[in-house]
Amino acid sequence: MSSDVENKYVIFKLCKEYYGISIDNVISIEKMGQTTRIPNAPDYVKGVINLRGEVVPVINLRSKLGMESDDSSSNNSRVVVVTVNEIIAGLIVDSSSEVLEIDKENIDKPPANEDNQFVEYISGIGKTSDRLIILLNLTKILEY
Repeated sequence: MSSDVENKYVIFKLCKEYYGISIDNVISIEKMGQTTRIPNAPDYVKGVINLRGEVVPVINLRSKLGMESDDSSSNNSRVVVVTVNEIIAGLIVDSSSEVLEIDKENIDKPPANEDNQFVEYISGIGKTSDRLIILLNLTKILEY
């Protein structure tokens, strides 16, 4: 049974592209709420939220991945609360769409490119019948 779970990904959108995170790492998906700013935090850290009594840092995934920031947080924005190596964080995404199963043979290695520092944030590219999904390496994204 456990082999089924490792192919399931929570899919969300950022800048019209689809991204995926392994469902094993996703705790919940929340509506974007009020965040409390943290002084001297890196630009991509939007602040912290109180999630059922737990203080969770919220990362603007667009900023972290070097994309144009969209300050007009739309109603579709979601916070995907993830955990990796006992770190819990919320990732702000444009919209969350679905859980998708992607077979291992449909996942390619990320493109190799010395100039692109953001490639290290990608664990692979998932292919479905109608689109490509960039699978994120949460361990790298949550490193400070």
